[in-house]
Amino acid sequence: MVYIVDDEREVRVSLSFLLKAFAISSRPFSSAEDFLAELPDLRPGCVVVDVRMPSKDGISMVAEMASAGVHWPVIVISGHAEVNMAVRAMKLGAIEFLEKPFSEQDLLAALDRGFEHLARTFAEHDFARMAQLRISKLTPRERLVLDGVLAGLANKEMAARAGLSTRTVEMHRTRMMRRVGVDNVPQLIAIAYAAGLRSPGDGSSS
Repeated sequence: MVYIVDDEREVRVSLSFLLKAFAISSRPFSSAEDFLAELPDLRPGCVVVDVRMPSKDGISMVAEMASAGVHWPVIVISGHAEVNMAVRAMKLGAIEFLEKPFSEQDLLAALDRGFEHLARTFAEHDFARMAQLRISKLTPRERLVLDGVLAGLANKEMAARAGLSTRTVEMHRTRMMRRVGVDNVPQLIAIAYAAGLRSPGDGSSS
């Protein structure tokens, strides 16, 4: 899905026809305000937005998207070579700044990058959800062992801190690894980090 935000009807229509020719769905908006109002109900997609529009401009729209935690790929378009605008757009996360009239090849190339970005984002989110689900299934003792592994503790150190035998810690560690679905510590750390867990000394929290 590509969202086209431009106050010029001719631009919205021409871009919609172009995208349709390449089997890309699109939805036009005549103002940044209309797009932002619909944003909570829209499915993720790429955004093509004009810089200069009445009332709210394209850069302000991108800034509001970022503030709302929506980091979809944005392609900013403009009828003028505005370096400052381009720099601001890129700092806000835009993936491309195209000056009108731009070629369909340039637009499609930018959209390809945008769709690749969305695919990576979805994959990362799916991995994070899977990791959180696996971690949530750990027993209290298994979670205790996981925290010890993230802290860099040896089995004997974990046992001493928890008042358990080393053999008991080893047993819980084996079960924890199996439940999380990993074969080694690097894989375990990757799952834990994806789930939002961090080692005690890195300044982050779960």
